[in-house]
Amino acid sequence: MASLDFNADDAVARLMRFLAIEGITGQEQAIGRDVASALAEVGVPRKSIRFDDANARIPLPTQTGNLIVTLPGTLDGPRRLLMTHLDTVPLCAGVKPDKRGNRIVSATGTALGGDNRTGVACLVTVAAELIRQSLPHPPVTLLFTVREESGLWGARHVKLDELGGPVEGFNIDGRLASDLTIGAVGAARWEAEVLGKAAHAGAHPEKGISATMVASLALASIHRSRVWGKFKKDGKPGTSNVGIFGGKDGKSAGDATNVVTDYAYLRGEVRSHDAKVVQQVTAEYKRCLQDAAKRVRDDKGRAAKVKFSARRDYYAFRIKPTAPVVRHAQAAAERIGLTPALRISNGGLDANWMVRHGIPTITFGAGQNAIHTVDEYVDVPEFLTGCRMALSVATMP
Repeated sequence: MASLDFNADDAVARLMRFLAIEGITGQEQAIGRDVASALAEVGVPRKSIRFDDANARIPLPTQTGNLIVTLPGTLDGPRRLLMTHLDTVPLCAGVKPDKRGNRIVSATGTALGGDNRTGVACLVTVAAELIRQSLPHPPVTLLFTVREESGLWGARHVKLDELGGPVEGFNIDGRLASDLTIGAVGAARWEAEVLGKAAHAGAHPEKGISATMVASLALASIHRSRVWGKFKKDGKPGTSNVGIFGGKDGKSAGDATNVVTDYAYLRGEVRSHDAKVVQQVTAEYKRCLQDAAKRVRDDKGRAAKVKFSARRDYYAFRIKPTAPVVRHAQAAAERIGLTPALRISNGGLDANWMVRHGIPTITFGAGQNAIHTVDEYVDVPEFLTGCRMALSVATMP
């Protein structure tokens, strides 16, 4: 078993440093700059550190592009990609990390951001130890993506020729270093605008067309059709959710109780390992909304209207357990005394898009717990195990 010793105190210090820098999804400029500085501090040449222009192609406001680091190898062999994401969920805004024994928590009642500053600290630690110890390794690319939490946008829009031609990828994002995720669901996101007509709700409600009633009837139909929450469609599992039900510009649907609501905005998602199920259930939401619009009319028989649009967020994937990237990850885990377990995820990962780009990519964890909640914490020993796993992956002959 390889010891792969590294400076654990420095690794934890980096994690605390990165956790303290705000960088919610789409606003990664500050954390990106600090990670670039940290890489230079440990000896990575400035010319090897750069930001791409993915933010110019992402259709949402995004402060900066992906951070890419290309390291030449000291061993012959194909280039490897080690990656993670820079951003955190909005619930992490204002976080102040606090180390309490073997846990790091938020001292401000926010989420912590261990998802995914644990991965960020792991990758900087890999670069630091490769240089400090002059460890033999094949060529390595480090990729820090943006806007993972809001749709895997950075991974989706990375240009492959800027990565140096890696043949396999290893993504750090999760709890246990020994859990190797080799597959994940695909997903679609949809949004709908329900266009009704305002009227005085006390004097002449019959002259109005209630957008809230249309949306409510549609969601009741979805519930009856049993494709909401966890479901099975033709025996194939999936999930769906309506996450936003409101009005214009993030305001409430409607302005007052005495006015028939003329506009409602809804946004939701559908996930499954089967692409056909994603398409079918997304279409079911559209049908239910359109049918409900026909049922809500004013006194002249005029009905509501619905504008519905959907897009594929990411594609499902499943890597064969016998694939080289899986065997390499298993060997890297066993090399440091771990017992690897192959997993399938019901959440989207940057790996979804890397596999779609033609780079088979597995994912392992580094101490994240209770992510996306105010109870989030980092398990420090497991974070250090994740660092060791990443170092093992980077130095496998």
